[in-house]
Amino acid sequence: MIEPSSTAAEQPERGRGLITALVVLAASACVVLVLWVLGNARQDPYVRASLDLPGSADHGGQLFRINCAGCHGLAGQGLVGPKLVGITEQRNDPVLVHQIISGETPPMPSFQMEPQSMADLLAYLHDLP
Repeated sequence: MIEPSSTAAEQPERGRGLITALVVLAASACVVLVLWVLGNARQDPYVRASLDLPGSADHGGQLFRINCAGCHGLAGQGLVGPKLVGITEQRNDPVLVHQIISGETPPMPSFQMEPQSMADLLAYLHDLP
């Protein structure tokens, strides 16, 4: 007599095991991707140049009001774009620079500015209450 390889009760267990494995795989892929982006952001000459310069929060505030306030609000409180108050506590500077220059999350456009201007904008973002 040939016995079935699995019973009906074992099938849901296999399904849950497969789902768990896929979730772990997806989470691992996300971690690897984040680490890769952070590593590349630190290697980027533009990012390094921007982070090596002292920034002026006053000039950064001017740049923010001209380029960013329309979507993020005059005080960084968020409008069309997300709230930026406290963003430097949530994201590190290389990630912020990458976000600003990449335009990877529409409707956020990419902004290409001189490294000094980026350093100034970062100084302003650090000063947001």
